[in-house]
Amino acid sequence: MLKEFRGFLMKGDLVDIAVGLILALAFKAVVDSVIADVITPIIGAIFGQPDFSSLAIDVGDAKITYGNLLNVVFSFIVVGFVLFVVVRAYNRLRRDEAATTKGCPFCATDIPLAATRCPSCTSELPATA
Repeated sequence: MLKEFRGFLMKGDLVDIAVGLILALAFKAVVDSVIADVITPIIGAIFGQPDFSSLAIDVGDAKITYGNLLNVVFSFIVVGFVLFVVVRAYNRLRRDEAATTKGCPFCATDIPLAATRCPSCTSELPATA
């Protein structure tokens, strides 16, 4: 059982996930700082109140603090937008990389661009322009 556990810990996927999680937590700290130190003061200058956590409604003896929800929703929207921008830039960079392979139209294997015959199915490939 210990050997299986060691094998599980040494899998590449687990290490990749751990690195991704650590980077995500560090990225969240940066985004939280941008929200708290840059965006929230701008909102405060425009609307007169930078922190909505004090907003509440009294219903009988209960107090509904909807301001905290507004802060969390605003933070979620900003994090979502920042992630959208990062993923969009990443996808654009990946698209700009020059292709080095093409797919064989007969067996769908990736082959070098200069190939005239597929190494997998040995089909003669049509000439590319």
